[in-house]
Amino acid sequence: MQVPLEISFRNCEPSEQIRAEIEREARRLEKFFDRITACTVVVTAPSLLHHRKGALFKIDIRIALPQHKDVIVNKTHGDIHQHEHISVAIKDAFAAARRQIEDSVREMRGDVKQDIAPERGRVARLIAGEDYGFIETGDGREIYFHRNSVLDGAFDRLKVGAEVRFVEEDGNKGPQATTVSLAA
Repeated sequence: MQVPLEISFRNCEPSEQIRAEIEREARRLEKFFDRITACTVVVTAPSLLHHRKGALFKIDIRIALPQHKDVIVNKTHGDIHQHEHISVAIKDAFAAARRQIEDSVREMRGDVKQDIAPERGRVARLIAGEDYGFIETGDGREIYFHRNSVLDGAFDRLKVGAEVRFVEEDGNKGPQATTVSLAA
């Protein structure tokens, strides 16, 4: 980390044991991504005024990453009674942070698939005795598709002129349609 780890405690006295556990978890995060800029952790114990059996710890983590990406974890765990134990609450909060870091790293690398809205078209031709056909797009182009690209085994239900939805991709021999489905 470029900036030292910051740990603060609310409603409780600082504990060297808890501090060491948080430092250990923060070091583990750097194994997943070694360019973490900063990490701030706030441990909030159940309020002394409202202390009751079963009160849960809250762990807040803010991790700064390059490209102005921040990972923010606010773990209240209102429904997880194991979080009466601080160690469990810390482990769960850092596990959530780790998942977010992994997602952010994939996004920074460009490994995240973008959701592509399906296009609409009509079945232009079905090749008799073969397992493929062509879809006419709204702009008049014809896109190849194969039986294996048709969802829910609906290839045999397709008719010329049927409206379909599909995603266009570059194939070996030009554009082709994937995830073809009958339009509702």
